[in-house]
Amino acid sequence: MKTIILICGIYSLAFAIFHISFWKLFKWNSDLTKISFANKGIMQILNVQIVYYFLFTAFICFVFPYELISTKLGNMFLLGCSLFWLIRTIQQFIFLRANHYAIHILTVIFIIGAIIFGLAVFIK
Repeated sequence: MKTIILICGIYSLAFAIFHISFWKLFKWNSDLTKISFANKGIMQILNVQIVYYFLFTAFICFVFPYELISTKLGNMFLLGCSLFWLIRTIQQFIFLRANHYAIHILTVIFIIGAIIFGLAVFIK
């Protein structure tokens, strides 16, 4: 089980790094100038906060693997993370309805997140 928790931590860390790259990857310095001041700020604030969430989740996975596996609170944290990725997967079909290979790849990666965080709870 500790291996699955370690994988969850690496997965979360990878998403933190991915989100940090959004400014360059999506050319936010130029593209966000095309939307309102408020929306520009909100998008960047939400992205910084999700980076924090991913880093915090990775930290918890790396530092407290035993507690995640063996306590009710740890199990609820893992289930919450699994649910986060399940909801994120569903949102792909609501907000990114496009037949593009990158969207399909991300959808599979989100499903993997839901599975690995859930595995740590249901397989003992």
